[in-house]
Amino acid sequence: MAALRRLYFLVRQKNFFEGPKRSSGKVMFQRVFALLLAVVLLPAADHAAAAVRVVATTTVVADLVRQVGGDRVVVESLMADGVDPHSYRATPRDADRLLRADLIVANGLHLEGKLAQLLDRLARRRPVVAVAEAVPEAKLLPIGNGLFDPHVWFDAALWSHCPAALAEALAKLDAAGAAEYRQRADAYAERLRQLDEQVRARLAGIPPSRRVLITAHDAFRYFGRAYGLEVVGVQGTSTESEAGLADMNRLVELVVSRRIPAVFVETSVADRNVTAVREGAAARGQPLTLGGRLYSDALGPPGSDGDTLERALRANVDTIVNALAGESATVTVAGEETR
Repeated sequence: MAALRRLYFLVRQKNFFEGPKRSSGKVMFQRVFALLLAVVLLPAADHAAAAVRVVATTTVVADLVRQVGGDRVVVESLMADGVDPHSYRATPRDADRLLRADLIVANGLHLEGKLAQLLDRLARRRPVVAVAEAVPEAKLLPIGNGLFDPHVWFDAALWSHCPAALAEALAKLDAAGAAEYRQRADAYAERLRQLDEQVRARLAGIPPSRRVLITAHDAFRYFGRAYGLEVVGVQGTSTESEAGLADMNRLVELVVSRRIPAVFVETSVADRNVTAVREGAAARGQPLTLGGRLYSDALGPPGSDGDTLERALRANVDTIVNALAGESATVTVAGEETR
């Protein structure tokens, strides 16, 4: 259909059928014949390029699209690996990419921050689906002012609500692939439920007194609720909220009073606040180890141990268990080797 629209545009151009005044009827016939031939051949061309073009806002969402869409979609992530979606600002090139998409897929729940306004405007011209909004509201964590924590993918069972919503959005654009989308969505949701059980079993080895997860920002609340860890972020749910001196002092006091062994940095958030907490704890006589780097608002680059959500969750769990349960493992964080 895209090709037909382009052809219609050409037909509307005044000069398409207009040649020099000396043009003969034969030339006119040749042009009309060429047009009719193009119309006949277009369905085959369109079929060859039938993949649904999807632009996802984040790498986590792009992974979901790949899992559900398979070979029937071509997906592009607006944000690259390691990019913080809370502070991301759209560029004119982003707007162009979004306009060219058949479907725009976002996380929603205000994860995309400033980009959300652009997505709202584009929704009048392109289909937009916010997958996290498929999670029942009763299972969402409120953060005040009628808003909810958007980091639902860290609870694998909770994220399993999202594939079906995406499958239905794709089916509306590609009815021929509807059954495949739904089958892939069901299979992926089942893998996520199995992963949920595996994560729970792996984290069970952390002693109760050590089940405290301190991270750069408050992105792991769903993870903590699902798997029985107390989660404390140096910054709030959004990285747009800066940590103040009182927040730092509160965290240092927590580390010292409970003798917390490790703190974690994130792949998409600067390390400076975590470094300040470590320095504050050291000044109070409590060494605080860097437990490792966790995948948070973005997945890792292709070929890394976090290039899909399933792999990223497993990598995070290994990092957390190694640091808090005392299992021996070597981790390199910002050039520093830790155990």
